[in-house]
Amino acid sequence: MRWLLLFLMMPLAAMAQDRRPSHCIALADAPGIEYIHRASVGEALDDYTVRLSYIAHATFILETPGGLTAATDYTGFFGVRDFVPDVATMNHAHSSHWTPNPDPRIKHVLQGWQQEHHLDLGDMLVRNVLTDIRGRFGGEVEADGNSIFVFEVAGLCIGHLGHLHHEPDQAQYAALGRLDVVMAPVDGGLTLDLPTMVKVLKRLKSSVVIPMHWWADGSLGRFVAGMSDEFAIDRRTDSSLEVSLRTLPKRPTVVTLRPAYLREPIE
Repeated sequence: MRWLLLFLMMPLAAMAQDRRPSHCIALADAPGIEYIHRASVGEALDDYTVRLSYIAHATFILETPGGLTAATDYTGFFGVRDFVPDVATMNHAHSSHWTPNPDPRIKHVLQGWQQEHHLDLGDMLVRNVLTDIRGRFGGEVEADGNSIFVFEVAGLCIGHLGHLHHEPDQAQYAALGRLDVVMAPVDGGLTLDLPTMVKVLKRLKSSVVIPMHWWADGSLGRFVAGMSDEFAIDRRTDSSLEVSLRTLPKRPTVVTLRPAYLREPIE
């Protein structure tokens, strides 16, 4: 019987050894560490550089130097351009964060509710931390109804908070690890209230915070005001941002982008 148990455990041990660990968690667990800075939708990217394009609401497209693309809170629509990402993540708190009919051409569709993911594509590692959401119309809390997806690429740790309803607990903060860039919902009502969201982001201490899920400049302005005591504010009219370890700001910064659907490239 003992030999049978050892035999059955061998594939599990092999799988554990083959699974690439998260460097974001490893570095976050090392106090006082200094990070080493090393030197599609758009044009080709420089080495170690990632492009983030704000499409609409909570949907972003991430592009890696190797040409991989990922779409966050995918709803099935990017604009008039026919675009197929390699990875699409979804959350189901509202229909504006998922679709029941994802494009069958997408190789990896990751549902962010009641499922854990650790997708290693070589150029990019995608994992998630599950969080609870409030029930509809004041109903019971739905356990693991939302995911904070983390994209590890080009040495960066990029987080998308999804439809976050509660401040992460200590275990969830630890599972997230270091986040260099974070996309945060700042509507102040359907997701976290603004004071709690500001508290979460100040706890994460990300180098770049990109607000999303805002309905008008009013809610965006209130969020920016709540962050301005500890974060620099970089207001942009562009819909995309290129970032690398080398170009991360020295002071934590809120970068506001203007959402824009994809258009056909101009020849």
